[in-house]
Amino acid sequence: MQRLPIILLALLLIVASCSGNKPEKEKQSEKKEKMTEIKNLVFFGNSLTAGYGLEDPSDAFPAVIQRKIDSLKLPYKVINAGLSGETTAGGKSRIDWLLKQKVDVFVLELGANDGLRGIPVTETKKNLQAILDKVKAKYPEAQLILLGMEIPPNMGGTYVQQFRSIFRQVAEANKIPFVPFLLEGVAGNVKLNLKDGIHPTAEGYKIVAENVWEVLKEEL
Repeated sequence: MQRLPIILLALLLIVASCSGNKPEKEKQSEKKEKMTEIKNLVFFGNSLTAGYGLEDPSDAFPAVIQRKIDSLKLPYKVINAGLSGETTAGGKSRIDWLLKQKVDVFVLELGANDGLRGIPVTETKKNLQAILDKVKAKYPEAQLILLGMEIPPNMGGTYVQQFRSIFRQVAEANKIPFVPFLLEGVAGNVKLNLKDGIHPTAEGYKIVAENVWEVLKEEL
């Protein structure tokens, strides 16, 4: 008769032990699911992101980067949010619509059209910051990357220098990585650009993708 409480106690200990392991298993399962969850990598830019003039859109640098990501089996889906002719002001107006979808990594490529139109650099800088602020407000955990741009010298030495510097200033102010010049190794090369001398060919975009990847891979 005295053995019954001992047996009951043993059963209770076994049940407690099993129930204690269940939450840990669930945590491990949730952790695994989180690691394999497909994340959105958004490239927000102008015609350079959209792949203007290419016969095959899959030659644009975001698509080239998607293939790199797939080859490495990384859980990211590239979203090409490039719009030809887009300025930083246009991007500021468009960003709210884009943020309706989840953004895990946000790559900002805007400013070239501002420079070609001679828009004051203070305005361009303010718009770039406004776009980043909106992304951070909606998705505080999103990783941000800025792609820098340069413009032809015919815009005037002072303007060219000021324009070049705003990208570093914005990157440093937000403590985010950035690519100093998106078209490094491509700009000015006739063989790597379309007839307009501005937009890269498929071969040119391979170099552009490498320029971006050098910085992006560290964030992925």
